[in-house]
Amino acid sequence: MKDLFDKNSIMDIYHVAGSGIGTIEADITKMDMVEAVVNAANNSLLGGDGVDGAIHRAAGPGLLNECRGLGGCATGDAKITSGYEMPCRHIIHTVGPVWRGGDHNEADLLAACYRSSLKVAMDNGIRTIAFPSISTGIFSYPVEEAAYIAVNTVIDFLRENPGKFVFVLWAFLDKRIKAVYDHALSEAAKHGGEDIGKAEVIITRNLDDDERSFLKDKLKDLGTVVDYDVKDTGDGHLLS
Repeated sequence: MKDLFDKNSIMDIYHVAGSGIGTIEADITKMDMVEAVVNAANNSLLGGDGVDGAIHRAAGPGLLNECRGLGGCATGDAKITSGYEMPCRHIIHTVGPVWRGGDHNEADLLAACYRSSLKVAMDNGIRTIAFPSISTGIFSYPVEEAAYIAVNTVIDFLRENPGKFVFVLWAFLDKRIKAVYDHALSEAAKHGGEDIGKAEVIITRNLDDDERSFLKDKLKDLGTVVDYDVKDTGDGHLLS
């Protein structure tokens, strides 16, 4: 039996209101198990540093051409484009606040980024989505505060829209940032009521029936198992 327990096959997550929420150690530009990724953009939507620049480079020139026609994006809002050369079908661009000490509506604007992005996703029938850590790079938002806002805003949105998403993820290459978001999720679950708890998602792409059975048997005592098939749509993208 080949090693199935790589970080892109199994994710520890939490379940809330019929959806999953969690983190994964992964390059967001290479996420092939979600329909959309979120770009932490600037107001111009024309590319920049950090995640924004990485997504524009990975998506190719088609993304910049489409973004030129969007007329920019206000802080806290979100706009959607094609994924172009990235493995996801769509990119949702949102503009986080620049940290200016916390007294300039930063928390509300950051929460709006998550609500706007999830609303755009839901309006476009997207049920699997991955976020970066919005505003914590060159915009200097403190990671602990950003994680608390992000996690609790997404949980509230999922409760308001039960069953609309299969899962919502944060994708990080930085283990330290991932640990902060994992802690925020753990604390939210600890104090969040009976409708939130630990779950297990198995990404079953490229596995045969024997391998799926093996995984289910291995993980049967770890919590709710959600089978999630990722299929090739034939146009170079993957979709559930």
